[in-house]
Amino acid sequence: MHDRAVMRDLVAHVEQTAKAAGATRVTKIEVQLGALSHFTPAHFREHFEDASRGTVAEGADVVAELDADVHAERARDAVLTSVEVEL
Repeated sequence: MHDRAVMRDLVAHVEQTAKAAGATRVTKIEVQLGALSHFTPAHFREHFEDASRGTVAEGADVVAELDADVHAERARDAVLTSVEVEL
């Protein structure tokens, strides 16, 4: 359930970013995964693919990097660091 909530919020943020830019499509996102986020990069990509289906982010390339520092401030989070769009 946690994974779905994280993805729902992240996809909504990506869609808002695309809308604000007047974009027709999101081509790429970059995400920093905290060590305690319960995501691996592959697992995150799978969830994003499912959650973005039918949105402007469907089919976007996903670059997800895992931060190994369990003491980092955002160790439990999946932080969107970049959104690339097509106008």
